[in-house]
Amino acid sequence: MENFFDIIGSKSLTLVDFYATWCGPCKAMHPVLEQLKAQAGDRVRIIKLDVDRARSVAEQYGIMAVPTLILFREGKVLWRQSGAMPLADLMNVIGQYA
Repeated sequence: MENFFDIIGSKSLTLVDFYATWCGPCKAMHPVLEQLKAQAGDRVRIIKLDVDRARSVAEQYGIMAVPTLILFREGKVLWRQSGAMPLADLMNVIGQYA
């Protein structure tokens, strides 16, 4: 299994969804992220990280609210947003970096 830091450190664009199972807006983001994957295809890799199971990673990135979306390439944070977002806005963000 790939390590989180190996994934975000790759040359591929990676969107990380920091979420919690008890979070309503996080649940609302799930179908949006599935649609994003369907539309963006290989331009972006999407991974979900449960902040309750990966507390140290969440703390390292200063996650104070869920959902928080962070876009990485080669380990660098390119973009970050807390809160649920519509698909069109996410597609615009991906389009800026893909």
